[in-house]
Amino acid sequence: MARRYDCNDATDRATGLREAASAVRRGELVVLPTDTVYGIGADAFTTEAVADLLDAKGRGRNMPTPVLIGSPNTLHGLVTDFSEQAWELVDAFWPGALTLVTKHQPSLQWDLGDTRGTVAIRMPLHPVAIELLTETGPMAVSSANLTGHPSPEDCDAAQEMLGDSVSVYLDGGPTPGIVPSSIVDVTGKVPVLLREGALSADELRKVVPDLEVAN
Repeated sequence: MARRYDCNDATDRATGLREAASAVRRGELVVLPTDTVYGIGADAFTTEAVADLLDAKGRGRNMPTPVLIGSPNTLHGLVTDFSEQAWELVDAFWPGALTLVTKHQPSLQWDLGDTRGTVAIRMPLHPVAIELLTETGPMAVSSANLTGHPSPEDCDAAQEMLGDSVSVYLDGGPTPGIVPSSIVDVTGKVPVLLREGALSADELRKVVPDLEVAN
């Protein structure tokens, strides 16, 4: 039976965060609010949990799960060949609605799907998400919807779609907006905007002037 906690109530929030962190450590799924939409998350290093996440969404391995982190410092243990421009983007836009596609450390024991040696990684601008990620470490997180359905802006919509496939729901109220994060590929010499979302190409070029836009 799924448990739900009101994160606008201080006591419920503390209990919910504790229960959610415990659930993640057990390899279970949780739903959490972010600065874009609600996400469904699991421990990034528990292969079975990530597979359960994809199953809960009805999503294939050909659409790998992004990773959320609670601090830019976490990048040091996760990524390799991270360029100066990539760090400039992190400094300018994290926490926030910018996802970076980068090469991950070959030694990492995780399976996020068919990633071809890369990972899509972000630090969200939401206090509940940050508190949970600080406690759990990197989490595989995707939008908390069934594939093909709208991404949820509130906990009700997420729970209606995902039900008891999720152990803990953290209800932070409506999310600030439904515009997805912008995705920039930093695996090459020049950053490439793969998806324009909350951040426009013009905003990104103020930091990395040679940014290219994918066709």
